[in-house]
Amino acid sequence: MTTTTDPILRLEQVTRVHGQGAAEVHALRSVSLAVHPGEFVAVMGPSGSGKSTLLTLAGGLDRPSGGRVLVQGRSLGELSRRQLAQVRRRAVGYVFQDYNLIPALTAVENTMLPRELDGVPARTARREAMEALAEVGIAELADRFPDDMSGGQQQRVAIARALIGERGLVLADEPTGALDSSTGEAVLAVLRTRCDAGAAAVLVTHEARHAAWADRVVFLRDGRMVDETGRQSAEQLLAAAAGNAQGGEL
Repeated sequence: MTTTTDPILRLEQVTRVHGQGAAEVHALRSVSLAVHPGEFVAVMGPSGSGKSTLLTLAGGLDRPSGGRVLVQGRSLGELSRRQLAQVRRRAVGYVFQDYNLIPALTAVENTMLPRELDGVPARTARREAMEALAEVGIAELADRFPDDMSGGQQQRVAIARALIGERGLVLADEPTGALDSSTGEAVLAVLRTRCDAGAAAVLVTHEARHAAWADRVVFLRDGRMVDETGRQSAEQLLAAAAGNAQGGEL
């Protein structure tokens, strides 16, 4: 994907180190990445390669040990805690693998929560939440509680919560991990549609067929970016990497 617009997300030589001394672990090593409006990027690699760390840094849930993370041109490391919380509510939607819904709130209440926390009137927040639930195809479940929904339905609520408002960046950490194949494909179609409408998305996945929805696939190993490719050659590159690893993980 070629674009001249400014990136929504930029990582500049980002490093993240956990622990010290003998216990020191380099989760990310000098990773640079730019994601532009309308672009869907998939991140792949074995367990421990740094995929989830990359997402938590991109979403402002953690701070890098070195380098810079910028969202919509703002360096997250230079923001106060209050400013960072505002960026997460207004600019970034985060889809967790385990949903992170509040059991005591209905689907619509879970979805509208970020907007209410940002001071949007309840009536407006509810209208926006209903629009987001309709976008993911479950508006009829608005008044159900999480415990009364299937895993796929709960994940769609989590995605609606990530999409509500004018979020320019959606970060999804294995969002289809607990879903059947047809529901997982429907979830990815929603993310693809949002990107086609101008947002940017970063998806962490182990599945080549899921990465095929993306415009670009980035591969991590041992905290380093080792390769990237367009969607057409994702499965071939994965197969080649698996062969090079002699049956090990990518």
